[in-house]
Amino acid sequence: MGGKGVIVVTGATGHIGNVLLRELIARGQVVRALVLPNDDLHPLTSLDVEIVYGDITDLASLKAAFVGADLIFHLAGIVTIMPGMARLLERVNVGGVRNVATACRTTGVQRLVYTSSIHAVAEPPHGTVIDESQPFDPGRVLGDYARSKARATLLLLDEIRQGGLDAVICCPTGIIGPWDYGISNIGQLVLDFASGHLKSYVSGAYDFVDVRDVAHGLILAAEKGQTGHHYIFSGAQVQVPELMEELARNIGYPAPTYRIPAAIARAAGVLASAYYRLLRRRPVFTAYSIDVLRSNSQVSSAQAREELGFMSRPWRESIHDQVEWFRTEGMLPTRR
Repeated sequence: MGGKGVIVVTGATGHIGNVLLRELIARGQVVRALVLPNDDLHPLTSLDVEIVYGDITDLASLKAAFVGADLIFHLAGIVTIMPGMARLLERVNVGGVRNVATACRTTGVQRLVYTSSIHAVAEPPHGTVIDESQPFDPGRVLGDYARSKARATLLLLDEIRQGGLDAVICCPTGIIGPWDYGISNIGQLVLDFASGHLKSYVSGAYDFVDVRDVAHGLILAAEKGQTGHHYIFSGAQVQVPELMEELARNIGYPAPTYRIPAAIARAAGVLASAYYRLLRRRPVFTAYSIDVLRSNSQVSSAQAREELGFMSRPWRESIHDQVEWFRTEGMLPTRR
């Protein structure tokens, strides 16, 4: 990726997207950011990028955006822990990949790097490490979001097999770290902790990886990734109480001490989805997120480390930087 051909990033205003832009610009690359017509462009402020408007569900707009580009990073999609969005997820996450593949072919793009998800990978039983040997299987994943990412990934693998498309797939775990303009699920947890809205916690664990390491990993995948292969980008498995204590240390308020039993939390999570919809607030805990915290989160990025040179920093550093970024941006609430 040493040349100066145009690089297009879809989903450019998202968490990974805007951090990837920063990394590419720092390397002197010519970058084109594909954004929705109604996107908030604040994450792109002061970045030296060409902004083009389009929608991954609109093939014509993708073809126009991809003209003259050598490399596409496809990040655009819907990430949600809310139920009842299967149709929209199918249209955007699956249909979007189909359109991106078609647009790459018709405009002569040399390489596509697609950001899938660890949730697209079939989950083995607890005690088994999740790595690239597990298949993508929509029937063996949790929830509508994961199903849409599994289906999108299988579709892209099929497109690669048909020939004429050079693509690599990357599967990050839970994203944490700074430049979280859109407020990710973990970002909302940080803000709820700071404001005092988070009164309790649920036992469980999840693998978190820094957004900056994922952005760097995507570039490594573009440079070194094998066509048709997928690479898992993981960081560290973090227990929920550990995360709470780390937030307490960085934010300066005590961690919640009341632990809700998982079964009760899950039942409440079903109701919470409706509650969050009524309040128009971003959810932190839903039935799906409780299931994820209880699922297998023993993940290995050994293949990405060996083949690409991927590295991940300590998760505590990422949480510190995320909290400090919210604080610097004036987004971290204070308690009355």
